[in-house]
Amino acid sequence: MREETRYIFSKGDLSQKDFSIKFQNERGNNYIPIKDVKELYCFQDTTFSTKFLGMLSKAGVIMHYFDYYGHYIGSFYPKEYLISGKLVIKQAVKWGNNRIDIARAIVSGISKNIGALLYHYYRHDKKELKEYIDWLKKDVPKILEKSNNINQVLMAEGAIWSKFYDSFKFFLPEDFLMNKRVRRPPDNPINALISFGNSLLYTKTITQIYHTHLNQEISFLHSPSEGRFSLCLDLCEVFKPIIVFKTIFDCVNNRKLQIEKHFIKEYNYCLLNDDGRKIFVKEFDARINQIFEHPGLKRKITYKQAIRLDGYKLIKFIMEDKPFIPFSLDDKI
Repeated sequence: MREETRYIFSKGDLSQKDFSIKFQNERGNNYIPIKDVKELYCFQDTTFSTKFLGMLSKAGVIMHYFDYYGHYIGSFYPKEYLISGKLVIKQAVKWGNNRIDIARAIVSGISKNIGALLYHYYRHDKKELKEYIDWLKKDVPKILEKSNNINQVLMAEGAIWSKFYDSFKFFLPEDFLMNKRVRRPPDNPINALISFGNSLLYTKTITQIYHTHLNQEISFLHSPSEGRFSLCLDLCEVFKPIIVFKTIFDCVNNRKLQIEKHFIKEYNYCLLNDDGRKIFVKEFDARINQIFEHPGLKRKITYKQAIRLDGYKLIKFIMEDKPFIPFSLDDKI
């Protein structure tokens, strides 16, 4: 499979050279044919010109920037090439009439994928997880069915994530447990991994939605707001357990990431260091590009492509009223 995402971990200069991206630093020059790139990630200070951005825009390449500490800063988002006024209008109408239906479907998808992820540990002698897995399977559907407004759906989602975080004590090492979810800044290694992983998935979802006709600002579970692509937050939620957290659990339990080697710990915050980010990005990239057989399409796809397929499912709901059922790890449909 062609490598469509390129990651830059060093300081340097980005420029256009013929039909290639040129990256120059103290170690020399690297050239990447622009036709081979769909996403560009910058994790260090980089300089570039408007001419370079023009090349990215013409090629439909999205560039995401992170600061030295791994905080997501923003994205260069090329001019939309898939524009549908009719879809935008209907998407807004669906928000007014059917927002809670989509929100329930997303939270149901989160619940199912967390349950499928934890079942792996339950099968490997972590029987303490049974009570939570049963709650996800039996009680959450009833709670969502009785939810009559968006706040009740959000409360159900909050309870699912809270119980999920509490379950970490059964299968993660003690030094990777959390007392509570802390984001800005993360205060311990597990919070650092979650924040960084969620940022990576958010940017991957931005790119996938860019290649659909959906409007990035009209979301259903999360409230539409200024200054962010809120639909990305919706569509990436069901993939967090199977991409972000699966990557975290594998890195931690297989000791690919170790506290003494891969984290910066200062007063009131904890972040991945440079080596830690490289390891996590490599594992995350392998996970999101993992190939599986899609039973409905009768062909092989990746988890990254499955995100875009959820976007197409949402379009089908908006335009044709076909039920929106997000990606499920159990049946991979």
